[in-house]
Amino acid sequence: MALLVVGCSPQPTTGGTSPATAESRTSAFNATDTAWILLMIPMAERARQLTDLAPSRSADPAVTTLAAKTGSTLRTDLRRLRAALKLSGVPDTRPHEGHNMPGMVSLDTLDKAAATKGRPFDRILTDALRAHFTQSRTLCVGEQNQGRADEAKGLATAIAKSTSQQMADLDELRAARPTTH
Repeated sequence: MALLVVGCSPQPTTGGTSPATAESRTSAFNATDTAWILLMIPMAERARQLTDLAPSRSADPAVTTLAAKTGSTLRTDLRRLRAALKLSGVPDTRPHEGHNMPGMVSLDTLDKAAATKGRPFDRILTDALRAHFTQSRTLCVGEQNQGRADEAKGLATAIAKSTSQQMADLDELRAARPTTH
């Protein structure tokens, strides 16, 4: 988890609330909690952008269905992550904007996926989702072990659980369709 926290030391702000209220609200969040949230948001946003391409690009209805289900989960995760960030009192400074980190769908991958159709698209999507799910689970474990805020740790537990299920669904799809991996 140390890599997650490096360079991420956002400071809570009061956002118009009284200092005592802001202090009690933000005191439960530590640097790991906020760094995790600030990293998970762009990771989920990029993965969602990729899944949104599937209906017009995929050759396989099962891949399109998986992408739709994953995209829906990512939208829910994003709402919950943004709510946790707001609760933390830390502004969304987008510290990872434009970064390409392990598990994050890169801008190049998004561009390549947008220019590709059929089985090549399906492979890009499934490979990128596998990397995303793997890294998301790793980051969630780090948050569960090093985070302090119950809200963030609970969210990490929920995301890790849903990500494990999504990985199982992806593995099942890939096993049934060896040409997509």
